[in-house]
Amino acid sequence: MKMRKAAIFALLLVSIFVFATSVVSAQEETEESSQNKALVVLGCALAIGIAGIASAIGLSLAGSSAVAVTAEKPELFGKLLVLQVLPMTQSVYGLLTAILLMMGAGFLGGFKLLSGPEGALMGMGAVWIGIAVGLTGLSAINQGMVASSSISAVGRNPDVAARGIIFTVMPETIAIFGLLVGILLMVGLGFIGG
Repeated sequence: MKMRKAAIFALLLVSIFVFATSVVSAQEETEESSQNKALVVLGCALAIGIAGIASAIGLSLAGSSAVAVTAEKPELFGKLLVLQVLPMTQSVYGLLTAILLMMGAGFLGGFKLLSGPEGALMGMGAVWIGIAVGLTGLSAINQGMVASSSISAVGRNPDVAARGIIFTVMPETIAIFGLLVGILLMVGLGFIGG
């Protein structure tokens, strides 16, 4: 039930952001550079916002199990901590994406003119990059579920910790694919190396 609510909430957020981008795109052409900068900011917000929410949910799922097991077996704290923090990496991917977009748009030093057809493509491209990285970051929720099960298993048999880490890392590959596509799009659009 929590997963369904989180997925519906994430889809609602994406719908609102896509609607907002279409409103921004409909403004006057004299504000073209400002529009494109706003779209880059929106892309950054989508990447870190969606992935961050998913990581928070995944961390809470795994953390609840870790607290319960640690209460009975405090000597397992180190092994459980590793499993518990794994769903946080998706928010790191969102943060990296946002930083790369800001650097590519000249927000963190330098100046980049985001006008003309290339600037418009970069602005909308930033939104879609943010959506791709953010949505694939939803894998943190599932990763939190697997981490929770792994934590419970380690509580019963500490020797399965390494296997639990392997199982817990598997859902993260989806987020890695999203980050890779985002970086490749940034290179193609000129945010990186352009």
